[in-house]
Amino acid sequence: MKTKLIKSALVLALAASSSATVLAQEVTLRLVSAFAENGIYVQHMLPWISKVNAEGKGVLQINFIGGPKAIPTFEVGNAVKTGVVDMALTTGAFYTNLMPEADALKMAQLTITEQRKSGAFDLINEIWSKKANMYYLGRMGEQQPFYLYLTKKIDKADLTGLKLRITPVYRDFFQVMGATVITTAPGEVYTALERGVVDGYGWPLTGLFDQNWQKMTKFRVEPGFYNAEVSLVVNLDVWKKLNPKQRELLQKHMLELEADNTAYWKKNNEDEVKRQEQAGIQVIKFDPATSKQYLDKAYESGWAGVIKNSPEYGPKLKQALTK
Repeated sequence: MKTKLIKSALVLALAASSSATVLAQEVTLRLVSAFAENGIYVQHMLPWISKVNAEGKGVLQINFIGGPKAIPTFEVGNAVKTGVVDMALTTGAFYTNLMPEADALKMAQLTITEQRKSGAFDLINEIWSKKANMYYLGRMGEQQPFYLYLTKKIDKADLTGLKLRITPVYRDFFQVMGATVITTAPGEVYTALERGVVDGYGWPLTGLFDQNWQKMTKFRVEPGFYNAEVSLVVNLDVWKKLNPKQRELLQKHMLELEADNTAYWKKNNEDEVKRQEQAGIQVIKFDPATSKQYLDKAYESGWAGVIKNSPEYGPKLKQALTK
């Protein structure tokens, strides 16, 4: 009887030890967003986090810390690099201070699915790991063209005399077109428009209403150019410490979200065009020849800037991301 009790106690102890080991293996990753919490990019991400957490009980959890109020927009990239946070929802344009190569992603002519198949995705991670201590997990927002939004009407593809709010996304292009450029975080754009500090700004099709910019915006210039890149990046040291099951969980849900990107953003784009029209935002369109020149300048100046700032990787990225 005594022997049986000892055996039972050992079994219970081993079970408790095993359970504790499983719990100890659960990892919680701290995630921050470079975009406002009420914006579409964060709202698109939150259900994804919920799915990961639901399946990842005992394995991996994601703790969303918040948006720019937690860490300012242009400091998010460095926060991931140094391990202040484990993950971030951001865009390459917000951390070109760490690596100018990040500015190339906006000019990709391949979808993220195509990039994974072609080898471009592997090249991105090779560069990101060396230059920014990041693992590029995947793309949450794509097929979102950028536009020039204005408070003043223009009748030709010449931005001379205009003061435009930018991030690195538009710097080279708008300067080539003659504009005076001013860099600000998204949270400062409304006030800059209201006070006449700027005459317009560059931004994707989506997101104006999240920050009430439609109240100050009168025109959207067609055609759109580039492609908004909104992605999830992970601190590389953290990524390496994750076990295979934890990595597979993140990758599985990232791939599922990417597979839905086309339908999701197509519907969103259609809704956004209607919404802007209803808000009174007028469209400025150029003739076909001028539109082509406008787009050619956008890509020529964009790639020239990337290659100038990164002679080693710029040409490789151009070749990998261009059809």
